[in-house]
Amino acid sequence: MVAAMQSRTSAPRPGRPRSVEADAAILAATRAALVELGWSKLTMGDVAGRAGVAKTTLYRRWAGKNELVVDAVAVLFDELELPDRGSLAADVEGVVLEFAALLERPEAKTALMAVVAESTSDAALRDRIRSSIVDRQKHLVMEGRARAQARGELPAESDDPETAARSSDLIFDVIAGAVVHRSLVSSKPVDTDWARDFTRLLLGGLTAISPT
Repeated sequence: MVAAMQSRTSAPRPGRPRSVEADAAILAATRAALVELGWSKLTMGDVAGRAGVAKTTLYRRWAGKNELVVDAVAVLFDELELPDRGSLAADVEGVVLEFAALLERPEAKTALMAVVAESTSDAALRDRIRSSIVDRQKHLVMEGRARAQARGELPAESDDPETAARSSDLIFDVIAGAVVHRSLVSSKPVDTDWARDFTRLLLGGLTAISPT
């Protein structure tokens, strides 16, 4: 997780070497401040005070609040994993429940909703969200597909890289979009029953959940 956090934060500027501990304290302080103050009242000075660092330290690492908050959210998503649960269905159900549990954490929910709302009028922020959070989490889809293909549950990957990438993007969008909408928009629980029904729909299509 530390290595991923280092790669997510902005490229270091000339000067003294960066401190992993300072970065972690700053990102934790950012999430705490978001929960308490909200996006509009959050300032770089407030984060610096909470983290016990000089404000100049923040600006050596992040150009502004947008970049800082995205990186604070991105670190949380590094915690998502896809252990082998024995089948494609079990893998999907597991990652859905894990993702939903992450979104239930106040710091994750508040931070994610804040940056997404702000990004509606900020193209640069949308690009940073895509590169720092969305694109980096697509490895979970690729891992799950490769595992299912090795089990014989899915056909082999397309030889065309663009086709394979589009397919992975679509799978990611369907899973992430459904969980985010259920958790944050509808404010309904993502429990084991919902995760199971969603997985049946994803793997079997509409007929998989038709009444018998």
